[in-house]
Amino acid sequence: MPIEKKSTKYRDVGIDIKQIKKIQNQIGKNIEKTQHYLDFGKVISGFGHYAGLIEIEDKVMALHTDGVGTKILIAQLMEKYDTIGIDCIAMNVNDVICVGSKPIGYLSYIALQKTNDLLLKEITKGLVKGARMSNIAIIGGETAILPDIITGKGKDFNFDLAGMIFGIINDKKKMILGNKIKSDDLIIGINSSGLHSNGYTLARKILLEKYLITDKPEYLETMLGKELLKPTAIYAKTILKLIDTFDSDVIHGLSHITGGGFTKLKRLNSGVDYILDNLPQIGGIFRQIMVDGKIDIIEMYKTFNMGIGFCIIVSKDMVEDIVDIINKDNHRCQIIGKIKSNGNGNTIIKINEELSKI
Repeated sequence: MPIEKKSTKYRDVGIDIKQIKKIQNQIGKNIEKTQHYLDFGKVISGFGHYAGLIEIEDKVMALHTDGVGTKILIAQLMEKYDTIGIDCIAMNVNDVICVGSKPIGYLSYIALQKTNDLLLKEITKGLVKGARMSNIAIIGGETAILPDIITGKGKDFNFDLAGMIFGIINDKKKMILGNKIKSDDLIIGINSSGLHSNGYTLARKILLEKYLITDKPEYLETMLGKELLKPTAIYAKTILKLIDTFDSDVIHGLSHITGGGFTKLKRLNSGVDYILDNLPQIGGIFRQIMVDGKIDIIEMYKTFNMGIGFCIIVSKDMVEDIVDIINKDNHRCQIIGKIKSNGNGNTIIKINEELSKI
């Protein structure tokens, strides 16, 4: 009798989400004291949300930083570098809008193993396209040549890419931090374009051990490399339109579903539970990873976006108007769940007609 392959978990490839969150909490406590060093402005939300907030006179500045992780290795395999910049812009703007801020300016950081004009040109193409899609300005950045740090199998194309975004909230009352989330609010999920820029260490471990990037696995409609390199969807214009149309009495929470999957919802409000009982069927790249890796479904929802890249928590009496605006902006969406009061920040998903905590 053949021995069944053990279910693969994210921590098996060196990414332990629980341990990472523990370390992040320790760092958060250590850096909190620096928030009192300011002699101008006031920190009103620091570590723990999607962006840090500093109140400056009658406005609030939102700050966030992020990168694209090991999706870079897919770009190297495909020898295609003109979309990875879109991912970096997306990972930053999609986070900073989660507090109700309008992203304004972006700074990039590109570290190279060696000088490579072609690589920089191609990365910049993606950054510029992402900026255009987000209505932001790239105002500068840093390029570093670090041959002793940036290494790999990409020949002359080894690099890392990260960025920093700042945004503005013109009216403090327009902040959306999740504190207004209440029982019976509905959760709208906006579709993702694929894996986006998270979970690639696990995805690569499973898929690239079995397939070539030119293969077309069973559940994919295109070749594997092209699927894995799909740019992260940018939600900024649509979310900002919603924020301008409605106020924080209607839109109670915004969540970009990235690393950690749907456990991200807890950062909005840990006093309620998030009941996701109408999630889309698992298909495409997500089913391919789950089947080939024999990954438990709970682990999938704790690791990947599973087809939902962004969640909006809204008052139930306005949900149809909000869905209508999202659909008109060419983003597909659906109501994926609801809020339960007196919770502990748990995300509970419906699997085979039963509710399970992830």
